[in-house]
Amino acid sequence: MEPLIQNRIINLLSPVAEGIRVADVRIGLGYTSVRLDNGHTGLAWTAQTRSGSCSQEAKAGTLVGRPAGEMLAMLDGFGQSLAKTIGLATANALAAGLERPPMVSTEILELIDVQPEEHVVMVGFFGPLVPRLRKTGCRLDILELNNDRDGTLPPEAGRAALGECDVAIITGTSLVTGTMDGLLADVGTPRAVVVLGPSTCMRPEVFHGTPVTHLAGVMVRNPSAVEQIVSEGGGTMILKRHLEFATVCLPVA
Repeated sequence: MEPLIQNRIINLLSPVAEGIRVADVRIGLGYTSVRLDNGHTGLAWTAQTRSGSCSQEAKAGTLVGRPAGEMLAMLDGFGQSLAKTIGLATANALAAGLERPPMVSTEILELIDVQPEEHVVMVGFFGPLVPRLRKTGCRLDILELNNDRDGTLPPEAGRAALGECDVAIITGTSLVTGTMDGLLADVGTPRAVVVLGPSTCMRPEVFHGTPVTHLAGVMVRNPSAVEQIVSEGGGTMILKRHLEFATVCLPVA
């Protein structure tokens, strides 16, 4: 299946990338950051690779200084997860330079207000949200590619759950793993579909015509601090004081 969402991101942001070059790249164990020469920085989850050698990225040592458009195009790298990570981080940096769509700072669980009788499917394990969702009394199914945590289901068990849920919370890392289009195709008619996490592309145009109702992501407030934390293996809980969290509410189709 043609990667619809990735291609939409590339098509939207390619004109924005003209004349912009990459100023810094950090590929950390948890996240990757890309800073552009216009000062904007983007984040994406670092895909786990098995290169068969000690080199994980063949272009290492040459990424800084490349045109941003060239790096953005890496998001469409078939079967190259780390390349997609770099491409998505570049996309998020480019998106940060556009005029912001209307955003709200209300925390996402407050915004969607899950009710006890509802069925929530979480794609990706968002640890801080799990106890809060369970406290509501809702039915919670958690789907993961590597379902080695207690209470999680493998991806093959997810299609039926997504088809019948009231609320779907989908990790933005699905843009790196290449599973976003399939997940959205499996979604039935829930009242809310949230794309969540620092990898989320915060452009509503990209998700027009899909079931997505909310984009809950971040903007980088302190690039140098973020770069250091990424380089030292830090994740969301350490990065968060240097990020601005916000949600874009998409118009109901």
